[in-house]
Amino acid sequence: MTTSIPQSTLSFLESLRENNTRDWMTEHKKDYQASEKALKQVYASIVDGLNETDEIEKLKVFRINRDVRFSNDKTPYNVHRSASFSRVGAHRRGGYYLRIEPGNKSAIAGGFFNPEPADLKRIRTEFQMDASEIREILSDTAFAKAFGGSFDAWNPVKTAPRGFDVNDPNIDLIRLKNFVVRKNFTDKEITSPDFTKIALSHFRLLRPFFDYMSDVLTTDLNGESLL
Repeated sequence: MTTSIPQSTLSFLESLRENNTRDWMTEHKKDYQASEKALKQVYASIVDGLNETDEIEKLKVFRINRDVRFSNDKTPYNVHRSASFSRVGAHRRGGYYLRIEPGNKSAIAGGFFNPEPADLKRIRTEFQMDASEIREILSDTAFAKAFGGSFDAWNPVKTAPRGFDVNDPNIDLIRLKNFVVRKNFTDKEITSPDFTKIALSHFRLLRPFFDYMSDVLTTDLNGESLL
């Protein structure tokens, strides 16, 4: 079973970037199918590895076709491949994500992207009450080395969310809309024979973060279970 990303997959995606048309894809359908077959083996290896310490409910492989209905960019295909790995049960929150893109743009990530309004408010309120535990997780030596020690802070609230104080000492966390960490990889790293092991070691570093957030999202402010 393939446990690293084949160089041929990166080559295919590089060519697709330069020839992003349906005609080209039709001509190179066999190359695409071979690439997808190899990637599915990598995904399966990751699922097996995650299940050693976690429980994975679903593997989702995102479509290569782009939704161009509301985009000025009408190219029909994504020039990356990505997959997510969902955890089993309402008591296990957080998800794992893998993105393969040539040009040293590949990454693994994990966390909470666009949480539902009730979950977002619960997380913000927890940080308002006490952010010491999440800050300890983010600053852990191994975690910080892997993921930079902070959330990806894209598109945060400019000042403060409604009902929160802009001068709150934890406003840097409260302003966020997503709670995701990311690790970027070079093309050389993702095509190395040990890539699956490397990816799994980084995913496992996410467990304290996931366990903490799972506890927050499945209890009320008094610590009583909501399940």
